[in-house]
Amino acid sequence: MNPRRERKPNTTLRMIVMIAVVGGFIALLVAWNIFGKIMGQRAAANMPVPPQTVTSTKTGSQPWQPEQNSVGTLRAAQGADLAFDVAGIVSAVKVKSGQEVKQGQVLLELNADEIAAQRRQLEANAALLKVNLNRATQQLAYKGISKAEFDSAAASYKAAEAGVSQQQALIDKRLLRAPFSGRVGIISLTPGSYVKAGDVILTLQQIDKVFVDLNVPQDKLGEIKVGQSIVLSLEAFADRPFPGEITAISPKLDVATRNAQVEARVPNAEELLKPGMFASVAVQVGEQKPYLTLPQSAITFNPYGETVFLVKHSGKKGADGKDEMPTAQSVFVTTGAKRGDQIAVLTGIKEGDEVVTSGQLKIKNGTPLIIDNTSIPPAEAAPTPQEK
Repeated sequence: MNPRRERKPNTTLRMIVMIAVVGGFIALLVAWNIFGKIMGQRAAANMPVPPQTVTSTKTGSQPWQPEQNSVGTLRAAQGADLAFDVAGIVSAVKVKSGQEVKQGQVLLELNADEIAAQRRQLEANAALLKVNLNRATQQLAYKGISKAEFDSAAASYKAAEAGVSQQQALIDKRLLRAPFSGRVGIISLTPGSYVKAGDVILTLQQIDKVFVDLNVPQDKLGEIKVGQSIVLSLEAFADRPFPGEITAISPKLDVATRNAQVEARVPNAEELLKPGMFASVAVQVGEQKPYLTLPQSAITFNPYGETVFLVKHSGKKGADGKDEMPTAQSVFVTTGAKRGDQIAVLTGIKEGDEVVTSGQLKIKNGTPLIIDNTSIPPAEAAPTPQEK
């Protein structure tokens, strides 16, 4: 027998001991982590929730005018792009760019010297034929000529008069007159410029009142009636509304869009509104109703509904003798129409409730609140852009 071989430790036994030691160490680590988490959760549960700073407002009823919002394009009460019927060379420009003109006023003239000379020739011929007609009238009175000769003299005179009128019409075609009173546009022509027949020379617009054309979907058409008030808003005059009224509704809808064209008239005594401008149009439908309103920032929109956080005051005193901090309470609400920065709230809150208007992402039910309204979210019914 070999005594040294008998004293050598068994390899299998050593592996089992080593695995047992490592396993025990891992189990100890896992147990320690679990114990730490449990203790941390208990400590967190017992730890007071830190207060959060928010803004708030109290709900109140406001008169609310139901509106349909659309977009429209302005056009003049009367507007035309003017052109000559004939070609020619400009001999005179009678108006300036942007000038107010009266109906029938001459705006531009084309050269008509040749036609005017022909008219004078025809006028001279007509004058001679008139003398002959007067002489024939006297001769007919004492039977000096026959009735046929008198008729021939009368017909010749009438034909000569018609020739003069025709020549005058050709001259008038070379006078561009205002078809209605209004304001002319930019004139770029000067005497000596050649124009073709049908080429637009200038634009004439009557803008003491303007019309706005807007499209209304067929599902909203039942609320639109002639005579309803509208309010225009334009980016060019952001702080000024322009009131008007609906004057006509098209009897036919566009088959492609299923929209009806609606026309409204807007006074424009200051001529601030220009044809072709783009405008936002609010059509006032129905009667005013009182609604509870909040800033839109107060509403939290979720897939399962809309909520707000109420500010709840316990009315109790703390250990230091001061009032306890208010806390947040989440409630579901039903919202209605929007108007500027405001939104109507139909159910879920009542008048006088204090509602959080900003900072909702930091709070949950029961969170203590610090109310700081030094900087509050906007809540204007008709906000205007502010440049800073």
